[in-house]
Amino acid sequence: MAFNGYDFYLDRCLLPVTPSKLELHINNANKTVHLMNEGEVNILKMADLTDIEFECDIPQVKYPYAAYKNEFQKAEYFLQYFEDLKTGRKPFQFIVCRRFPNKANSYNDNGQRAADDGQLFSTNIKVSLEDYKIIEDAKNGFDLTVKVKLKQWRDYGTKIVNVTFAGDKSQASVEPNRQGSASAGAGSYTVKKGDCLWNIAKKLYGNGSKYTIIYDANKDTIGGNPNLIYPGQVLTIPSV
Repeated sequence: MAFNGYDFYLDRCLLPVTPSKLELHINNANKTVHLMNEGEVNILKMADLTDIEFECDIPQVKYPYAAYKNEFQKAEYFLQYFEDLKTGRKPFQFIVCRRFPNKANSYNDNGQRAADDGQLFSTNIKVSLEDYKIIEDAKNGFDLTVKVKLKQWRDYGTKIVNVTFAGDKSQASVEPNRQGSASAGAGSYTVKKGDCLWNIAKKLYGNGSKYTIIYDANKDTIGGNPNLIYPGQVLTIPSV
C-alpha cells in the first residue's frame, strides 16, 4: 500500500506506488588497527558510497492509491525505464519527498504555500542503478514487484598541476576537478541533467547549504518543491 505524503522519483519517473520500506546504508571506510604499545585505534578515512535498496509494486491496472505524473502507464513502461537507467551508463537523481499528508497542500491567505506546509526532510542523491530483480507472484495477480539496488554516484575527474619556476624556487598549484561548472556570480544558471539545488549551490557558492538562496529567488520557476528541478530550466543566481 502506498504511503500518503511520500513520493519516490527515479530521475524524472515517479513510482506509481510508494515503497513500504527504504534502506539507505551510509557506509564508511574507517579502519581499526592495533599499534604497538598504543592499543587499538581508529583511522578515519573518506566515506564510502551509500547503498540504497527498496522494493516497489508496479501495477498492471490503475488503482485509486496509485499516482501517475501524467496518465496511467502499464508495467511495461516502468520496466523499460528501469532497463534504460541500468544500461544508460549515466548517473541520475534519486529523490524522496516526505511531508505530512494533512499539510501537503497548505497555503496562506495570499495563495502561496505556507511556511509550515508539513514538509519533512527529503532525500536527493545522485546515484546509479546497479541491478534490479523482477518478481511475479500469483497472489499479486498480474502486478509485479521490483527489487531495486542503487549506489551513490560521486563526481570525479582529472586534476591539473601547474608548476612555475622563478630562479632556484618552484611553485606548484593544483586546479580542481574538471567537471564543467558555471562560474559564480554568473547571474543565471541553466539546469543540466542530474543537477539538484544543493549541487548547484556547491558549484556556485562553494557551500551546498546555501541552496535556499537559489530556491527563494526561483520559487515561481521551481514551484513548491525545491527537490524538483528539470534540465533546461533557467535559474536566477543571486550574489552573496
